[in-house]
Amino acid sequence: MSLAPARWLERRAIAGLAVAVTALLVVVFYYPVGTVIVEAVGDERGPLAAFAALLRDPFYFGELARLVAGESPLAVGRDLLAGDRRLGVVGFTAYQALLSTVASVAIGLPAAYALARYEFPGRRTLRSLTLLPFVLPSIMVAVGFVAAFGEDGPVNAALGTVGLSIDLFTLEAIVVAHAFYNAPLVARVVTAAWESVDAGAVETARSLGASRSRAFLDVVAPQLLPAVAMGATLTFVFTFGTFPIVLALGGAEYTVLEERIFRLVQELAYAEAAALAVIELAISLGVLYLYLRIEARQAGGRTARPLPRRRLRPPELSVRALVPRVGLVAYGLVAAGLFLAPIASMLGASVTNAGGVTLEHYQFLLERQAEGAAFQAQPLPAIRNSLLFGAGALAVALPTGVVIAVLTTRSYRGRKLIDTVAMAPLAISGVVLGLGLLRGLVFGVEVGGTRLAVGGAAAIVAAHAVAGYPFVVRTVAPELETLDAQLAESARALGATRVRALLDVELPLVWPGVLAGAALALALSIGEFSATVVLATGADQFTMPVAIERFIGRRLGPATAMGVVLLAVTSASFLAIDRLGGDRGGL
Repeated sequence: MSLAPARWLERRAIAGLAVAVTALLVVVFYYPVGTVIVEAVGDERGPLAAFAALLRDPFYFGELARLVAGESPLAVGRDLLAGDRRLGVVGFTAYQALLSTVASVAIGLPAAYALARYEFPGRRTLRSLTLLPFVLPSIMVAVGFVAAFGEDGPVNAALGTVGLSIDLFTLEAIVVAHAFYNAPLVARVVTAAWESVDAGAVETARSLGASRSRAFLDVVAPQLLPAVAMGATLTFVFTFGTFPIVLALGGAEYTVLEERIFRLVQELAYAEAAALAVIELAISLGVLYLYLRIEARQAGGRTARPLPRRRLRPPELSVRALVPRVGLVAYGLVAAGLFLAPIASMLGASVTNAGGVTLEHYQFLLERQAEGAAFQAQPLPAIRNSLLFGAGALAVALPTGVVIAVLTTRSYRGRKLIDTVAMAPLAISGVVLGLGLLRGLVFGVEVGGTRLAVGGAAAIVAAHAVAGYPFVVRTVAPELETLDAQLAESARALGATRVRALLDVELPLVWPGVLAGAALALALSIGEFSATVVLATGADQFTMPVAIERFIGRRLGPATAMGVVLLAVTSASFLAIDRLGGDRGGL
């Protein structure tokens, strides 16, 4: 007896969704990235000629290029340890990413300790805000740092009263700006791990004679280290494949891989750009694979009884109670300066000039809109484009991420491989993805004698969706993993199909995680810069981050005004959805 058509489709819906998602990712991600790899390998000088030329070039590999030229490894090693060593673009990119990772972990761990171990008014709101810096556009944060710590900024004005000053355009400034982004990410990941520590295990260790510090080292720390490693590897991947912060705060002195690829694309040197992109891709994928391995070991259900939180205000005045709390207050003051000063300074700079309070910077935006200046991005179309691209990207990223989360939380052979392949966009920088979409889809492909191409707007939406869906996966998948399998089995036993059990039982239970992933995907789309600037160049598809980059090249004031508009839109969209999503533990 044959099934009714609707019942037949329902039974095969999961498989159909898997095929549809795979086809979509092949078109908007794997094929474009594949075109970059093919172009790098298919150099007219030979299959690997482009890579060989890069490996021998000290500009890219510094002292290590001498190894390819046949010099002694001992001599190269000795020079690498010298103070005047040459790192090259690749070496410096890895070096600044490593320094940024160390700074992010050092700043993020105290925040995780405070959020996980202390109860205080506003803790839940503060935890929701921990990912807000991560989703703020990098170009906007760069504007904030220039406004706060620049030569005419309030920080240098205050330090000038005691004869001190800060030189903003340094490697240290780049590292601190990267920590602004990634320290909250580290804090969020480690907080979730700290809250999953079983209080019973700690109490057992104490009852067996272990001191507080020994119980922490033997019971708590081993459970936190994988989370710290996860945060560190993610930070390295993100800072290795970015360039707006380095471009704004490093100037001509510092060059990273992403920026160099972008310059080569502008110069139409696609073969060299593709070869560099493949090198960047190989390094990022290697670190991403390490992250996924650590995450797999870290995965587990929620603990039945987490460690109790202490009140931030101590019940009694003692050295043991006061020391950690005084340390947290001191950390809070430093963190407030780091995270609030750039945003506050940008807000202040948008309504002030040398003569005092003014609205001339916002007036400048209105004038640009009224004049329809061709040499500048117009504010209102930039806002409209950001919102439209964000909505389009969310419409693609959310169902794609949910389907992949479902597929990667089921038990079958090859699941981990599929998870690794599906998470590859985390390791793909925006410029590399933009280059692939430009060469693979915007320029078009020949099919049966007909050239098929997509418009710039569709390519931008595709880039934003690809960048956003992994974060949907990483918020939904842990929630699905912790669900009681008997819930879905009971629904199946009562006659529900697999997809019906998913829609009626499982997804409603993980809906807060779905909303949290949607918040990340939407906010990341609104603030995306790297892929957008590649695909929007030469087209009327400017977004708010691209408009800021255009304005900052002429005057800081209008750039800060546009940054305030972007901050308002990004914060509102992220906080609205994230608050609906509840108090999420993971990404």
